[in-house]
Amino acid sequence: MIRTVSVLCLSLLAMLAVPATAGADEAGLRATIAKFAEAKSFPAIETVVKELAASGDPAVGRPLKALSDGNLYVRKSDKAVFIVDDTGDPARLADPLTGDAAGEAAKSDLAKIKVNNGLRGTIRDTFGALTLGAAEPDVRLKAALTMLGAPDAANIEALDAAIARETDADVKAAMERARAACILVSDRPEADRLAAVELIGSYGGRETGLLLTGRQGNSQGAGEGAAGEAEARIDATLALWDVGQNVWYGISLGSVLLLAAIGLAITFGVMGVINMAHGEMVMLGAYTTYVVQQVIRASFPSLFDWSLAFALPLAFLVAGLVGLALERGVIRFLYGRPLETLLATWGVSLILQQAVRTIFGPTNREVGNPSWMSGSFKLGELAITWNRLWILAFALGVFVVLLYVMKRTPWGLQMRAVTANRRMAASMGIRTPWVDALTFALGSGIAGIAGVALSQIDNVSPNLGQGYIIDSFMVVVFGGVGNLWGTLVGAFSLGIVNKFLEPYAGAVLGKIVVLVLIILVIQKRPRGLFALKGRAVEA
Repeated sequence: MIRTVSVLCLSLLAMLAVPATAGADEAGLRATIAKFAEAKSFPAIETVVKELAASGDPAVGRPLKALSDGNLYVRKSDKAVFIVDDTGDPARLADPLTGDAAGEAAKSDLAKIKVNNGLRGTIRDTFGALTLGAAEPDVRLKAALTMLGAPDAANIEALDAAIARETDADVKAAMERARAACILVSDRPEADRLAAVELIGSYGGRETGLLLTGRQGNSQGAGEGAAGEAEARIDATLALWDVGQNVWYGISLGSVLLLAAIGLAITFGVMGVINMAHGEMVMLGAYTTYVVQQVIRASFPSLFDWSLAFALPLAFLVAGLVGLALERGVIRFLYGRPLETLLATWGVSLILQQAVRTIFGPTNREVGNPSWMSGSFKLGELAITWNRLWILAFALGVFVVLLYVMKRTPWGLQMRAVTANRRMAASMGIRTPWVDALTFALGSGIAGIAGVALSQIDNVSPNLGQGYIIDSFMVVVFGGVGNLWGTLVGAFSLGIVNKFLEPYAGAVLGKIVVLVLIILVIQKRPRGLFALKGRAVEA
């Protein structure tokens, strides 16, 4: 009901923005509105409402909305009808057709035209019929969808007239479905209702499926059979859409895992360093986004939609510098000692978490979505949110850039040379310690920009990174240590498998099942799906 009323209000606002058409002359409309002054009962008021609706003029939407909201009054002195703002005394008057100011009047000289729930329902139905003739296709579409959601046999004639003059194919299709739904609840001949069932069944969709479910219980013989068959077809189609929806959820989760894991694929995969503080690099990127947005909100609010563009390079620098300091200050002394490296980086992760708690507090921090990342849209029966779609595009963009750096730049060549054979690379004049340091800084910086993206879909808290560190290691190991393509395939594979398992096993048990599957895969392929090759690797 709330959704229906919201749609009607939006339709009405759009309708009111359109100049009055020539459906009825202004003098005639004013004469009809004046009849409210003499209507002393709810049936009499309803008669006036229906007379206004019969005019077909969108201009009557304004007085009807005012009546429904309880803002339509009669001035006792001259029986004139006005829209009244009674927040003050004297009250402000407005013309019921144009909304123009019409002076003031004492509250004692005004009498409200009362309405009940039945009248409000009549007015609501009237809005739908009126907006079918609006100038904007979006308004007409909303009106048709409203009638589809709440079918009424009284709307059939209005829909017939609207369909005859409609030129937009999508709007016309929605009107035809609405007409068919209205026929299903009418007393039209069975042949007409069977045709309506076939029409609704041909379009499919969840809303129309519910209509057929109700029809099936109220039909006999051929009507019930046709409704059942159409509903079965719709259910089969929706089942395929549900599979597609799960795939999308899996791809969406995979893009998040890819962002969190792609930096780890460098630090762990290329360098062989088990960095338990990698999640905290993600967290630092998220808090950098929060700080940037706070500054923009306070000093440059008009630039809020560009906040992520400012946050991305800053997050990369902050996390990269912290990573560089970590490598130069701790990790370079622990190469070849994996247990000590694991414990040391774990300690660093606890230090970073506590530092953030001290500076920002332990509670979640609000990071807003820019307007271009807000909302969602439908693709068929798929519900796709803009923030998830942009994160997917961003993750793939980061992957492509990183792949280019690794394959096409001198630094990438040096990085791969050190990975393949460190001693041989050093003998060729490559400064392996600085390659290690800059590689670690790069992986940490990428984790930072991953935090910028994750701040748009997750809570920004000191524990943000902890939720992704285990999944990131799983992605890297499963895909093949040190192989970026393996990381890509591993992230999306695990994301999709997780989303298909969750409805049956739950989120926690689903992850356990995924972990068991990864262990089984590693038993067969110890170096992952796409293992690197080289003398050092094969040794």
